[in-house]
Amino acid sequence: MSVELDEVRDFLAATDPFAQLPDEVLDALPAQMDMRYVRRGVTIVGTGDTNDTLHVIRSGAVDITDADGILLDRRGAGRTFGYSTLVGDDAASRYDMIAVEDTLLLVLPRQAFIELAEEHPQVQRYYSGQSARIAAAASSLRQDSASDVLSTLVGDFMVTEPVSVEDGVSVREAARTMEDNRVSSLLITRGGDLAGIVTDRDMRGGVAAGTDLDGPITEIMTAGPKTATSDMPAFEAMLRMAERRVHHLPVVDSGRLVGLVSSSDIMRLLRHDPIYLTADLSKRNTLEELKEVYDNAHDVAVRFIERGASSEEVTGLLTVAADGLARRLLQLGEEKFGEPPVPYAFVVVGSQGRRGMGLASDQDNAMVLDDSFDEAEHGQYFADLATYVCEGLAAAGQVLCPGNMMAMNPDWRMTVSTWISTFHNWITAPEPDALLHAQTFFDFRAIHGEERLAEEVHAFAVQQARGAQRMHAHLGALAARREPPLGLFRGLVVDRSGEYANTLDVKKGGTAAIVQMARLFSLASGIDAVGTRPRLKLAAGHGAVSTGGAEELIDAFDFLNTIALKQQAEQVRRGEEPNYHINPKALGRLDSEHLRDAFQIIKNMQNALATKYPVRSI
Repeated sequence: MSVELDEVRDFLAATDPFAQLPDEVLDALPAQMDMRYVRRGVTIVGTGDTNDTLHVIRSGAVDITDADGILLDRRGAGRTFGYSTLVGDDAASRYDMIAVEDTLLLVLPRQAFIELAEEHPQVQRYYSGQSARIAAAASSLRQDSASDVLSTLVGDFMVTEPVSVEDGVSVREAARTMEDNRVSSLLITRGGDLAGIVTDRDMRGGVAAGTDLDGPITEIMTAGPKTATSDMPAFEAMLRMAERRVHHLPVVDSGRLVGLVSSSDIMRLLRHDPIYLTADLSKRNTLEELKEVYDNAHDVAVRFIERGASSEEVTGLLTVAADGLARRLLQLGEEKFGEPPVPYAFVVVGSQGRRGMGLASDQDNAMVLDDSFDEAEHGQYFADLATYVCEGLAAAGQVLCPGNMMAMNPDWRMTVSTWISTFHNWITAPEPDALLHAQTFFDFRAIHGEERLAEEVHAFAVQQARGAQRMHAHLGALAARREPPLGLFRGLVVDRSGEYANTLDVKKGGTAAIVQMARLFSLASGIDAVGTRPRLKLAAGHGAVSTGGAEELIDAFDFLNTIALKQQAEQVRRGEEPNYHINPKALGRLDSEHLRDAFQIIKNMQNALATKYPVRSI
């Protein structure tokens, strides 16, 4: 065999279902195949087209969509397509198969495929099953909303008997266990309890670093891994993996290891929606490509809204996309400008920090630099990197912050010590500017770099804020002054003139007021959560707000966000800039009533703040 055919043979030997074939069949198979190069964006097989070949993806990626343009699956290297026209009676394709990257294909003609399937029943079974599964996916897509799928509990689809070994085994024994069970991760237990996890990447890294293969597996495992619970929604598990940039979560209930869930499990669950478009960001190298992926993520969010997904699911998805975009720009920036001269953390604040982005959200971010930072020696590097990232975000669609609260503003690139000193000043001397900054920067979340630097700053700020009664009173005053647009007898008050005549702002006197109250309640309780919903839930447990009051605010928050997101989705579809200005007359009677109820809940809580905090005397 030629070198090229040898490489194809080795590739097929590692790809199902060909990996199950006898050696002599594998040896002969490459000579029966042709190689085809397809440029990104080309439709390889269209709906209704006659297809007489099996396509094996050697490199690149291909989207499978139905006649309505709904994504059913995205396939990468080692995956195949086109088999549905080979195993059934109809040679016409029911799907569009489109290259979404420059793609190299191995192509097997129909007759060769039929002979292979007849001689080796495992091939026929493999492709018949896949064809039935994708047809079922297309059918269920029209019946189930995205929200239903995202609400599926981890326990419903996790691996219930994950492969595990005790922590006393060697690296070699662990690797053999993974190979024997054909798994990409291995749970490490100690006395039956979860101690750590090892993945293929850990194994490769350990070998590359010269780890003794006869040494204990604890040398390369990740100890105390992030976990899920069986009653956690798939959506939350997906966000947890995205945040930590991991692909596996052990499932632990009441301290007992009960299963394992992977990103691929969730992708299979969600394959009918391209939620994993954000993963494409890691493969994109130009601003044009990043913008395309980020725009696609917004399109996914719009479809989720139209299908009835909850506001929490949509804002979470938008936040994951924005986080992924920023991380990729930071990686590209580090490649462009070189390794960071000192450790740093890139943090997002505001709505992105709270994981509550909407379709109209701008960017708010900052940098935390190690205390070894020297302005004269290192300042230009971080100025260049921050400008590259912020301008890249703007070019991709996340607009610049009107208030210039961005890392490219030197005011928001500080060392750990300077950040701590700044928060101390904001907390102990809550003047108007300090309060404005505190509202944004208490929503402080690291997404790249040495996250411990940001965590140190945020932990200090939360600890200091807990006993800062004067600051609490000021924050309470700000929250109370965000008047909901309610008039006498619960009438809705709209703007009388200007650009937004006959509309009301559901953010200014609605969601923003709830965000402010949740921030106040959490800081008064010493809670380090940054999301509005978790802040309210946890604050109720600490007594900062009643359980009933917290639940009412969460309900109002979710409803107002849903109303805003629906309008923003419609505006995006019309090619308009999304905003938070709602025309009450465009709402149905029931939604109008709910809108009044939501604003009344906010008003009642603001009245309660006047009693709890001395806001009138400030």
